[in-house]
Formats: sequence, structure tokens, C-alpha cells
Amino acid sequence: MALPNVGGGYQVADGNTNELTMTVRPQVNAISAAYTLTAADFASGIVSATSSGSYAVTTPTGAAMDAAFTNAKVGSSFEFSITHGSATNVITLTAGASGVTIVGLATVTGITSGTWVFRKTAAATWSAYRI
Repeated sequence: MALPNVGGGYQVADGNTNELTMTVRPQVNAISAAYTLTAADFASGIVSATSSGSYAVTTPTGAAMDAAFTNAKVGSSFEFSITHGSATNVITLTAGASGVTIVGLATVTGITSGTWVFRKTAAATWSAYRI
């Protein structure tokens, strides 16, 4: 099947179910040591981790996330993934100093990835659910 060369992708009620839904993502950040995530990392949706040791990737605080995502309302959510290219080390997603709760497994073992849904639950309060 060839990709469509006109139009804008899937259109509700038009029946264009054979067209891809495409989005634009900023550059993926590659990290190799302990790191605190930024709004740009969340916008790309992916951080690529490699290293010769295990380390933590830390979320911003809930207040910092509210400041970065000013239009987010309670119930707003987005997906975020960490890919891990090292065979033997562990990357751990950790919560910022306050306002973020990690729900479920927080570790990403070697040559795997982990995806979380970040959901705003109250002012300056977010939960990251492992999916």
C-alpha cells in the first residue's frame, strides 16, 4: 500500500482508515548519566539512554511540570518513554522532589524500553503510570 501524497491523514467520518496518522516530534535526547527530564524531553516523548553504569532519570517537580504545561487541566495526560541500549545496566525513573508519583515498575532493564502515561491529578500534582 502506498502512502497518500495528498490530504492530511485520517479524517473522522470520511473513511480514510488506510492512511497513517503522523505527528511531528522534536529531536530525541540521548543521555548517558543521571539526568533530570525537561519539557523538551516530554515534548519529544522519548529519551534514549545508554551508559556503562546504572543511573536515575528524574522527573521535574509537579510545580515545574505545571509551569511547563500551562494549558494542562486535571485529567490531561501524555505518554513518555525511555529506551535503554545498554545490555547490563538499569535506568530508574524517579519522581522529582515533590508533586510527582511513579506508579508501577520504575526500572528499565538493558535492551528494553519503558513507557509511562503522565496524568495531571491536581494543581502541581502528576502521576506517572507504567504501561
